Amino acid sequence: MAKNGLSKTEQRVAFSLASVFGLRMMGLFMIMPVFALYGQHLEGFSPLWVGVAIGAYGLTQAVLQIPMGILSDKYGRKPIILIGLVLFAIGSVVAAMSDTIYGVVAGRAMQGMGAIAAAVLALAADLTRDEQRTKVMAIIGMCIGSSFALSLLFGPIVAQHLGLSGLFGMTAGLALLGMVIVQLLVPNPIAQAPKGDTVAAPAKLKAMLTDPQLFRLDAGIFILHLVLTAVFVALPLDLVDAGLVKEKHWMLYFPAFVGAFFLMVPLIIIGVKKKNTKATFQVALLIMMAALGAMALFANSLVVLSIAVVLFFTGFNYLEASLPSLIAKFCPVGDKGSAMGVYSTSQFLGAFCGGLLGGGAYQLVGAAGVFAVGLGLMAIWLLLTLGMKNPVLLKSYTLEADVQGKEQARAMATKLSELTGVAEAIVVVEEKVAYLKVDEHFDLRQARAVLGSVN
Repeated sequence: MAKNGLSKTEQRVAFSLASVFGLRMMGLFMIMPVFALYGQHLEGFSPLWVGVAIGAYGLTQAVLQIPMGILSDKYGRKPIILIGLVLFAIGSVVAAMSDTIYGVVAGRAMQGMGAIAAAVLALAADLTRDEQRTKVMAIIGMCIGSSFALSLLFGPIVAQHLGLSGLFGMTAGLALLGMVIVQLLVPNPIAQAPKGDTVAAPAKLKAMLTDPQLFRLDAGIFILHLVLTAVFVALPLDLVDAGLVKEKHWMLYFPAFVGAFFLMVPLIIIGVKKKNTKATFQVALLIMMAALGAMALFANSLVVLSIAVVLFFTGFNYLEASLPSLIAKFCPVGDKGSAMGVYSTSQFLGAFCGGLLGGGAYQLVGAAGVFAVGLGLMAIWLLLTLGMKNPVLLKSYTLEADVQGKEQARAMATKLSELTGVAEAIVVVEEKVAYLKVDEHFDLRQARAVLGSVN
């Protein structure tokens, strides 16, 4: 097994689970740039119901994300993932067969019932070594970002040639392909990773919500996906009004997303070099605010809208990529699963509220009003970041600890805390593990030696 890189099994785990996650997210995202344009034949169509349909999956995702993760602990990761993909496929078929917007909303809500994110990430943790787990999670994260970019390309193209029902039929096919990958390519776990690293613990959720640093990040992902969903209720219609026919929208979205990806790289480099994540974070917020302001003021100018879309995605890409790593840095040691559970719930709840807000605001005040509301929400987020701290650059480790009682666990945690480079150490008797947060001076061999000395 490779010491400094991913083993062959870990590579297989990373790319197979990333594919499953990406296919499912692509199925959710593809509707966003096209539904307002290609759903106008549906009975009951209105801007408000467009928003509800786009964001409906977020409500069921938010409600079921944590319970599905807990069920995966009890009944196994793979069965829960497969059930989630079946629900997603059924929801896609319901939406494809609907001739009313209400049926599409029901289908989208059923798609969201396949809330497999926690189970997929937990399975990735089960099948990887602790020191390689971050790399695997990063690959899955990059695949999610890529799926969003591809959805902006393929959504308009598929809708143009196959219509809305064809697009939903394709998302059902993607779910079935995901099931094949889970069955044939994803290895079967021999043991489960510690719950604190993977699945949310209900008893700890209140603490996650009341932590001031985590609250800022949870509020941030809520606002980010609220604004994203609201913008995609209004932007497609606004682009048509500005002179860009709906068949050519992909020619703006996809290059803009790719260009924004390269534009965000300097933000990442500067943030790491200056060790000032907070300032770079705020710059990204200002970029998104400038984009929304331009959309609101120049709603009829295709040139300005195109530039604004590039800026919007530049800020969005940076924030979307930064927030999960910040959650991991700020969360208490051993509580990553609970922290990410609250974070994911906030994200999907934001998507649902964004659909409601975007549709309602468009119906009342038009596209410019939607963009103005989004600008106001981003300004609130900017104010919340004023109390944000710069995270200390620490790594997390989860090591086996065969301790027999709480007294022994406390003594072991004390010994680990005294090691050079250890910022925080917790030993959990029930899980037989030691959670560590460490800096660059940490020597993993010393920690293993301490743990191996347990009688």
